[in-house]
Amino acid sequence: MVDVILGLQWGDEGKGKIVDYFAKDYDVVARFQGGPNAGHTLYVEDKKVVLHQIPSGVFQKNKLNLIGNGVVLDPITLKRECDTVASFGVDLRKNLFIAERTHIILPTHRALDKAAELSKGNQKIGSTLKGIAPAYMDKTGRNGLRVGDLLDKNFTTAYIKLRLKHQRLLDNFSFDEDITAWEEEFFEALEFLKQLNIVNGEYFINEQIQAGKRVLAEGAQGSMLDIDFGTFPFVTSSNTISAGVCSGLGIAPQKIRDVIGVTKAYCTRVGSGPFPTELENETGEELRKIGNEFGATTGRPRRCGWIDLVALQFACMINGVTKIVMTKADVLDAFKHLEVCTHYKVNGKESREIPFRLDRLMVEPVYKAFPGWNTTTSAAKSFEELPETMKTYVDFINQYLGVSVNYISNGPGRDQIISI
Repeated sequence: MVDVILGLQWGDEGKGKIVDYFAKDYDVVARFQGGPNAGHTLYVEDKKVVLHQIPSGVFQKNKLNLIGNGVVLDPITLKRECDTVASFGVDLRKNLFIAERTHIILPTHRALDKAAELSKGNQKIGSTLKGIAPAYMDKTGRNGLRVGDLLDKNFTTAYIKLRLKHQRLLDNFSFDEDITAWEEEFFEALEFLKQLNIVNGEYFINEQIQAGKRVLAEGAQGSMLDIDFGTFPFVTSSNTISAGVCSGLGIAPQKIRDVIGVTKAYCTRVGSGPFPTELENETGEELRKIGNEFGATTGRPRRCGWIDLVALQFACMINGVTKIVMTKADVLDAFKHLEVCTHYKVNGKESREIPFRLDRLMVEPVYKAFPGWNTTTSAAKSFEELPETMKTYVDFINQYLGVSVNYISNGPGRDQIISI
């Protein structure tokens, strides 16, 4: 049996804390896509920890954690993370496993990412410059190197061949930055990676399922950044939706039970791309300030706006969401007035559908106004303790989506989650 936790917006929904919260009920936590462009923030022993590649269940005792084949792995970032996690007394030799089919991010992938983004000028995608897209391009172009290749005596030869190919591309960009230091660090990290548990990921995960173990599949980024269904071309390079679990871990669709979608009580986006409910005013700035909306991976200020139910309903539909977790509800405590986007107005017509190219249209969000609760909710332990105005806000969202909010996160703490 496999349950899935994934983001329903443009990422940064607070998935790390939610996975950490649910992980106690599972035997295995597995990342199925994305790379070090993810930033899952946890609080361990009151200390803030940001995980970029290691599954968020790593701090839960006696849990197995798998980095699946759908991930692109940066060995340098992984080594740093492992050092951080080990400082908390976690034995990664026992609880971290890496699928041998997982593709590796090379130093030249990072260089290509940077060179390509710089060449776009004002048309930048908003890449995190971590080498994600070039690594996935080599995967689909059948050129990539995988974790299992590290154990092959011809790995260095294959690396040099791919590096030369990348260098020709970099020459076309007139990119002349010295990446020697990146390479030195890269090969040191590879030696560390070889000491970890490299496994046949699809057999590993299916054996766990067959043995009756409970598996939690952890997504990165958000549904609106999916390479197929997101706001293309301002998307990530992987399938962030529930379908990506099957290809990213090697499990059959019928093994999936619950799809738990995570959304903020409002909406944010990092980087470029369409964002219909963005508030480029004092309200947006206040949301950013109160919510501490800065990227966990890049530190970039997030764009902020009201919750977008058109996009949220779309995300619930394509993922088959069965339960919703609403995060950062306490951020709205300070607002006397709230708005919810219920329709898009395009060329004078209202619609509840996401158009083909949202970036090419002038979209006017149609809002429904709600009174704010304007009181502190962070100490609440039950749904009954929440103000009636907040319950009304949540009830409307439930009715609109046809899927219920089952949990509300009302603060960053592990215990600040209300089950409804």
